[in-house]
Amino acid sequence: MLARGDAFATGWHDHPMVLSPTESLTVHRLPATPSTVHWGYFDPRLEPVLTVASGDLVAIDTLTHHAGDAPDLLMDAGITDVFERVTDRGPGPHLLTGPIAVDGARPGDVLQVDILEATPRLPYGSNLAAHWGFLYGEIPVERVTVYEFDTKASLGRALFAYDWTATPLADEPGTIVSPDENARQPALPGVVVPLRPHFGTMGVAPAAPQRVSSVPPGDHGGNVDNWRIGAGGTMYYPIQVPGALLSVGDPHVSQGDGEVSGTALEASLNGLVRLTIRRDLPFTVPVLETATELLVHGFGDTLDEAMKSAALRTHGILQSYLGLSRVDAYSFMSVAADFTVTQVVDQRQGVHGRIDKRCFPRWTGVPA
Repeated sequence: MLARGDAFATGWHDHPMVLSPTESLTVHRLPATPSTVHWGYFDPRLEPVLTVASGDLVAIDTLTHHAGDAPDLLMDAGITDVFERVTDRGPGPHLLTGPIAVDGARPGDVLQVDILEATPRLPYGSNLAAHWGFLYGEIPVERVTVYEFDTKASLGRALFAYDWTATPLADEPGTIVSPDENARQPALPGVVVPLRPHFGTMGVAPAAPQRVSSVPPGDHGGNVDNWRIGAGGTMYYPIQVPGALLSVGDPHVSQGDGEVSGTALEASLNGLVRLTIRRDLPFTVPVLETATELLVHGFGDTLDEAMKSAALRTHGILQSYLGLSRVDAYSFMSVAADFTVTQVVDQRQGVHGRIDKRCFPRWTGVPA
């Protein structure tokens, strides 16, 4: 996974700052079936569909809830089975696989999720310009654009687009739109987009004993929608309930920072992740680590609130994790940390602070 500044970082520090204390060769297989998914929510009362040991690998299937946008291209027999048989949906739209319990995980621990693979299940995906999109007031149309993937080149190209008319608004999760060649129009001729496969929604169960919508992100993770949460990345989640109860879904094949139309390039993904309990990390918020950076996520009802949250959290991690004083951390943030809008369409808006590891050449990480 490449990030801004990678060219400068080449040869400096090409491995994660924090290494897993244990690694296992045990691989569990978790397909997405009607009995292993839940649709639109996190809930700590859900029974785990799989229990693993710390350090184990999980080969996990994740399904896009947008497969019905072009069922002739985005659905296979397994996806069709889930759409037909999983009728308990909401309040959110996202299909999530899990939850996965990690034996021995307890509140106060951190769950380290190393993302080793994220590959498209089918070579097609969908983007919906939705009524919750950032510019719907200026562009008041809901429109689906379907893309085809060239995975060898890591590029996508639009096949066609059509205006949403299946329901008054695109607000019924799992709607299947009958293919209509007359409605499908050419889109984005001669244009390609980069493929950035990642999991839009991934997180541990929140502490509250209730069903929580999959839409707004929070300190449990959830719908963070950072396109860097893909192969080569590591997410850290503060565990809130025994077992952690990780769920993974809302798979994307590409997204820009902001996700302004309301959705990403939504497509089913097959992933491989390693789950490790950490008791040596000070993280109390979702943190992403890549080969070259740490990204600290903040959320709020407005962008100003999300920015303040990300800034305070980044400031805290510069102290607790990287050892800076309060005043030194504040200066560092102003001259070297980057703050970027993650998304503006998930009810709670997101901003992430970026800490470049090149700025700490003598830092070797928290001992495991």
